[in-house]
Amino acid sequence: MTTTTLTTAETADPDRTPLRPGRFVPALEGMRALAALGVVLTHVAFQTGATGQPVLGRVWERFDLAVAVFFALSGFLLWRPHAAAARGLGVAPSAGRYLLHRSARILPAYWVVVCAVLILLPSAAHTAGLRVWLSNLGLLQVFVPFTLTDGLTQMWSLSVEMAFYLVLPLLAVALVWLRGQRARLRVPVVLGLGLLSLGWNFLPVPTPDGIHSDNWLPGYLPWFAVGMLLAELADQPSPWWRRIAGNQWLMWPLAAVAMLAATTDLAGPRGLVHGQPWQYAAKMALGAIVGFGLLAPLALRPDRPHRFLQSRVAATLGRWSYGIFIWHLAVLSIVFPVFGIIPFRGHFVVVYLLTVVFTLPLAAASFALVEEPVRQWTRRRFG
Repeated sequence: MTTTTLTTAETADPDRTPLRPGRFVPALEGMRALAALGVVLTHVAFQTGATGQPVLGRVWERFDLAVAVFFALSGFLLWRPHAAAARGLGVAPSAGRYLLHRSARILPAYWVVVCAVLILLPSAAHTAGLRVWLSNLGLLQVFVPFTLTDGLTQMWSLSVEMAFYLVLPLLAVALVWLRGQRARLRVPVVLGLGLLSLGWNFLPVPTPDGIHSDNWLPGYLPWFAVGMLLAELADQPSPWWRRIAGNQWLMWPLAAVAMLAATTDLAGPRGLVHGQPWQYAAKMALGAIVGFGLLAPLALRPDRPHRFLQSRVAATLGRWSYGIFIWHLAVLSIVFPVFGIIPFRGHFVVVYLLTVVFTLPLAAASFALVEEPVRQWTRRRFG
């Protein structure tokens, strides 16, 4: 993928020019790569016991907010055509075409990992009954008790993401009347959706043992909503807020402050202990700030150079980021016995490096042999 050539007007005054629909922003791909490596980091930190360190442990633990970046990216990229269409800047894809392409992008490579783990990884294969197989293949792990299994526990977030894919067309229909002159109301409506979702965990939703309703889509809508908000803002040629929200020297420190605040009990207790509803809401709010703060300068000022995020290395890792995400826990499970390292007994840096080194070839193979061929075939076959 390559960037689109800039028009004279865009070059002259990027503050006043909306981001064109469908435009590829290389820096976002680089940020996706960093988010993937952040997810790997937090899982390695947990399984090596590094999260128990007095100060840095809470920081490593809160790299789970990399998921907020993933969700915000999905919100921005997938809501972008609908935001643009509402202002007469393009045509949003039909629900059928959109869902077909999303399924082709996500499911084939995911199914390869599920089959590999449930057949070849001993700690998962020995406990994988029919319910575990069906729940994982169908991305229903957050709804079916005790079906998150070794090598696949990170897939809870993919289950949430798939739920967002299914709900997005319904949200688009709900806001279809906000077009033309009324499109200016879309920003407060999307912002209100995110704020309203912060109250999800306060609702007494009955669930069976082993299931928490805060792992369902409504609980994570604030993270998707900030991406949707960016998609709405990207079409508005208003210079004053673009200078603010698009200023990396303001927004990235804001994201860092939110990240540091999330390392305290404000965002929940240490470890995997279930926090109070207000702590969950605080974590969602802080994650939304992290996601918005990191992405806004890239999405709203796409012509600003970002040397590392636009580098060849970052672009390559960004293309492989989905493979990194879906394979890394299976690799991590193998690293411990192969290298004679005892889980929860240290060696954080060594285990992290080994996990990344052995995950990257699998991610590259996933992209080259599954993800990209399926995507290209789907595009040729169905448009």
